[in-house]
Amino acid sequence: MAENNKRRQSQKDEESGWKFWLQTIALTIAIYAVFFLGFKFVLSNDRVSGPSMQPTFENGDKVIATRHSKLSRGDVIVLKAPDEANTFYIKRIIGLPGDTVVSKNNKIYINGKLYKEDFLDAGKKVKEPDTSLYAGKPYSYTYNFTLSYLAKNSPEWQQRYSSSYLNKVKKTNKVPAGTYFVMGDHRTVSKDSRIIGFIDKKSVIGEVKWRYWPLTRWTVF
Repeated sequence: MAENNKRRQSQKDEESGWKFWLQTIALTIAIYAVFFLGFKFVLSNDRVSGPSMQPTFENGDKVIATRHSKLSRGDVIVLKAPDEANTFYIKRIIGLPGDTVVSKNNKIYINGKLYKEDFLDAGKKVKEPDTSLYAGKPYSYTYNFTLSYLAKNSPEWQQRYSSSYLNKVKKTNKVPAGTYFVMGDHRTVSKDSRIIGFIDKKSVIGEVKWRYWPLTRWTVF
């Protein structure tokens, strides 16, 4: 009788052990599935490469971006590079669809009104080295341009767009429907819409919300 009780207890313990491990494995799979689906459809984990967003973001910073955000002027986004396959850029939205964009005397005007770029304040304090094309200029320095001027004079735009597309931009000086005009905060070196043209909405991966690395620069945007 005692032997039977011991056997039953042993069987129960064994079943309990198996249940524990099965539950642990199932929970682990569920957690991984949530993370996988989350980063596939909701979030994007990205690493900053290059100096184009200095000093806001430095080379090597790691960020989390949210997909499908409602984007506004001034938002920082991760996007598919229109000029390089399998490459991603991090830039800031300056012009929304339908906006006119003018840079004059190191200031940006959107739809005829001065656009206050407080996010450039840190860059105004950092100067380019003597070896730079813009020696002594702050990182925030922005040369004069209009969208009409770029449509007429940019070699890269000439290669990328049709004549009819460029003619419309020349005439209106507006960001075309379904696109954004983006720039880097390190204006003197950034390869942005001034060179690569307008960014299609479908090319936007997500809006940067969190820098989690390095820990000393941990920031929520």
